[in-house]
Amino acid sequence: MSKSLKKIVEESREKNLPEVEMCDRGISNMLDIPGLFTLSNITQLVLSHNKLTVVPANISELKNVEVLNMFNNQIEELPTQISSLQKLKHLNLGNSNFKKQQKADMKCIFTVMALCVYLCEHSMNRLSSLPRGFGSLPALEVLDLTYNNLNHNSLPGNFFYLTTLRALYLSDNDFEVLPADIGKLTKLQICKDHRHSVGGCRGAARGGERSTCGAAEQLEEQLEEEREAPVVQQNS
Repeated sequence: MSKSLKKIVEESREKNLPEVEMCDRGISNMLDIPGLFTLSNITQLVLSHNKLTVVPANISELKNVEVLNMFNNQIEELPTQISSLQKLKHLNLGNSNFKKQQKADMKCIFTVMALCVYLCEHSMNRLSSLPRGFGSLPALEVLDLTYNNLNHNSLPGNFFYLTTLRALYLSDNDFEVLPADIGKLTKLQICKDHRHSVGGCRGAARGGERSTCGAAEQLEEQLEEEREAPVVQQNS
């Protein structure tokens, strides 16, 4: 396994490739991937369908990453250093919730504009809290935290400083109600929880502008297309 991963890293470095895909490789520790954290040029990293339980502090070395996909792992905690990823646009630490689809139908590669970390039904991330400083991600647009163990006490004090956030998914956590401070996320167009769904017309209802509703619907359609795209076949 390490030889094939090393080859992927070396090819990315030699060709200056912006995307690195290591889906379904049996990886249990990112530190076991030779040279991964030297790839400061990459904008997209896919580590879905692996066996990761933690994200190392070294993640901060991938300073240009915009898309980070850790779908279907068993991640239990995040380092505070993740907040130093100043270009991160789409972070998904939840579950795609495609109960009628098999793993082979799920997507491993996402666009550079989105970071998705999805989880399958039986092998899911288990976050019970978010790290201090999480709200200092200045470019984050989409955050999926479905199928974790989060509640209103799990969110750091600066969580609602994520003023660039456009879509937030909180379904199947332990929230009794949505936090009142959700209104501070002024650019939020989609906010979904399986019991408390705030639809894409949130901004329209507040400001009476249909354009906000239309933009939200377009965003959600884009995210659904990414989720429903066929899985990319792996080469060993």
